[in-house]
Amino acid sequence: MKNALIISGGSLDLEFAAGFLKEHTYDMAIAVDSGLQAALELGISVHAAVGDFDSVDPEVYRSFQNQKGILWDIHKPEKDETDTELAVTTALKAGCQHITMLGALGGRFDHALGNIHLLYYIKTHGAEGEILDSQNRITVLMEGRRFCREKLWGKYISFLPLTFQVTGITLQGFRYPLYKRDISIGPCLCISNELSEEEAVIQFEEGVLICVESKDKTGLEEK
Repeated sequence: MKNALIISGGSLDLEFAAGFLKEHTYDMAIAVDSGLQAALELGISVHAAVGDFDSVDPEVYRSFQNQKGILWDIHKPEKDETDTELAVTTALKAGCQHITMLGALGGRFDHALGNIHLLYYIKTHGAEGEILDSQNRITVLMEGRRFCREKLWGKYISFLPLTFQVTGITLQGFRYPLYKRDISIGPCLCISNELSEEEAVIQFEEGVLICVESKDKTGLEEK
């Protein structure tokens, strides 16, 4: 399965990113605008650079322009798509079936929220996507999923509706189980759940869910 790494221009903990990238490799690395700076500091070989590049340091920009083999997709700042959306489209056109986004949270909240919506866009185009930072792993669910404790990003797991309503949610193996409950945008019924067994399963009938696996910033989980 061909996979892609997108380094966006949001907040990025370089220590976390460096540790993560020691354990993961990607077929394609795409830098988004000021994500070029993070790519430089992390020593990532960039395959494509996408965006309007209005927020990247000129020296960093020139250093990458001098490198061979980088696909440049340069756009004017006035455009319909965000830079990260253009990067996602680049990865999908290249046939990538799994897309990991770093630097896609923090900074401007409208961009962070838009990037979460891009996970749905990725899903509807037949691929899997995730947004990672040192505290969170965010994915989108259009069907049930099984979770293993040893593979969770942190202690907590939350489900929030991306569609107005998600119906028939059943949670098994969770500290707070549910049986065929409907949730809608507004109440926070499915925030901060935990696994009570080594494996847990969510099933639901209709709708789309945002799944957030998370841990506290200090590493000391709340009781």
